[in-house]
Amino acid sequence: MALLRHLPTALPAGLCYGRLDVPPGPADPAPLLRALRGFRPAVLVSSPARRCLALARRLGPATADSRLLELDFGAWEGRPWDGVPRAALDRWAADPWGFAPPGGESGAALVARVTDFHAELRGKRPGTCLVVAHGGPLKVLADLLRGRPVDLLAPAQPMGSLRWFEDGREQG
Repeated sequence: MALLRHLPTALPAGLCYGRLDVPPGPADPAPLLRALRGFRPAVLVSSPARRCLALARRLGPATADSRLLELDFGAWEGRPWDGVPRAALDRWAADPWGFAPPGGESGAALVARVTDFHAELRGKRPGTCLVVAHGGPLKVLADLLRGRPVDLLAPAQPMGSLRWFEDGREQG
C-alpha cells in the first residue's frame, strides 16, 4: 500500500485550511509520478478535496472517499495559526483526542472515520492500494497499518511525499 500526501497549495504559509477546499498549488507532480511508475494499484482512493483528487486523477481513475478528508478545524479554518488563541491551542495539545475547535471535529472523530476506512480497505479491497490524502488522515492510517496506537501529536508526513507499507511495515 502507498500513502501519498497532496502537494503544497498556493495558500500562504501558516494558514489553517484543514477542510477548506483549496486547489493544488503550482508544485510539479512529476517526481511523484516517476516514483509511482510501474505501481499499478488495484484501488486508487482519494480525499474528495481538490488538492488531493487532482493529484490522484493524474495517476488513474480514483474513487473519492470523504473519510479521508482532513480534520475539520471549524472556526479556525482560513485563519492564520498565529491568530488562534494560544489557550485554545494549548487545550488541543493537552487533549488531541477530545478537544475540537469551535464548530470543528475532535481527534477521536478523525480516528473513528479513518479506522472505518481502514477496516473496509482490509476487508473488502484486495491487492495493492494507493491512498491520496492529507497529513492528519495519513498519520492515523499509517499507525493503523503498523498496528500501533494512534499518536495524534506525531508529525504528519510531508506534503508531496510518498510512503510504502507492506505487511504492517513501512518500506524504505
